[in-house]
Amino acid sequence: MESKSQPSIVPFAIITFIYFIIGFLTTINEQLQAPLKFTLLVDAGSLRNTLTTLISFFFFSGYLINGTLGSRWVNAVGYQKTILRGLGFTIAGLLMYFTSSLVSDQFPNWTFSVTDAQIPTGYLIFLLGSYLMGTSAAVVQVVVNPYVASYPLRGTQPVQRLNITTAINSIGTTSAPFFVTVVMFSGIPMDRIQIQQLLVPLSLLIITILSVILITSRLHIPDLENTRAGSTEKLERSIWSFRHFVLGVAAIFFYVGTEVAIGANINLYAFERMDAGHPITFFGRTDLTIAGLDLGIHALLSTLYWGGFLVGRAISSFFTTISARTQLIVTTVLATLLAVFAMVAQNLWFLVAIGLLHSSMWSCIYSLSIRGLQKYTSKASGVFISAVFGGAVFTLIQGGLADLFGSWRWTWSLTVLCELVMLAYAVFGYRIREQDQLV
Repeated sequence: MESKSQPSIVPFAIITFIYFIIGFLTTINEQLQAPLKFTLLVDAGSLRNTLTTLISFFFFSGYLINGTLGSRWVNAVGYQKTILRGLGFTIAGLLMYFTSSLVSDQFPNWTFSVTDAQIPTGYLIFLLGSYLMGTSAAVVQVVVNPYVASYPLRGTQPVQRLNITTAINSIGTTSAPFFVTVVMFSGIPMDRIQIQQLLVPLSLLIITILSVILITSRLHIPDLENTRAGSTEKLERSIWSFRHFVLGVAAIFFYVGTEVAIGANINLYAFERMDAGHPITFFGRTDLTIAGLDLGIHALLSTLYWGGFLVGRAISSFFTTISARTQLIVTTVLATLLAVFAMVAQNLWFLVAIGLLHSSMWSCIYSLSIRGLQKYTSKASGVFISAVFGGAVFTLIQGGLADLFGSWRWTWSLTVLCELVMLAYAVFGYRIREQDQLV
């Protein structure tokens, strides 16, 4: 184990940059839902919304199934080797995306039927890619969260460092929607895109990640004391015996559930409103065409939603005196009100504004959950990351409800539920019991 009294900022910067990449690719997976709905799932019948949101379900299944894998690797081989293994899963996922696009383009008749839906084989390959990409994100986050929270960067506290890192991550999530619209699909309107347009951008992404793996393998990312158990050291207690941590896991399950559901499904709600004769306007404009490229109001909605994370995290990184608990209470109350306003007024911009409030919630919940865990921290991080599966559950449930109700409008009640659960954690669940305090 290594520790320095005045540690360099370089390892912190490396970890933060890799987290930026993960945020970028995570949002690309979400933003491909709408294009695939108009290409691979055009004949999906009554299951169209459900199958579309199944893409996010498979992505976040990687968190549920493989979150603890990352923590085992951290304890066995350390942080640097674990993050390299996570990036290896990124390559595997991108290769599956590439294969899916190639098969769908070259063999469009390879389909099978489920009720009234005709589902291409390429769609199943894409689901496998989503699962591998989710596994990659889970493994990388198992490294990022405890490392950033525990890295002794002078003049900062854990929630600040997490907000700084997640702010950089938000640059990736903010830029991804327009990358999908402008780079992957060349600004072509959604109803005219072709699946083969994914081949070149995916090839470039694969080359980029391979370069990042090569560079990272040659750099030095030191381990940190008291954040992980050694490969032969046994933990005396179960991580589930710490009540404030267990309740934090539940809170993050609901947090990621609503965070991802809004980011992934707001586009689909926008298309529903436009099809019903209620176009989304931005300063009076119903389109966003620049130099002949249709950038898409739907992409702008997602960009501004994720952009709210960037702005909010940048601002909250300066909150040196406001506790994580106070931040969580204020933001969950305001987000609940915005979700209610969005349903009543059928105004998507209220949903977009929630991004600003969601920005610091991850850092708040995580920092409250791992307080005092010491050598249990890396194991806790793996379990914590598994709770990100909430993004799969609520996104899919909301898609199913949209098919059931025939509209996305009242499905945002799920957001209200999630915000109230997080509020309860901030008010009551964060407290550490006396028997959970380690010496």
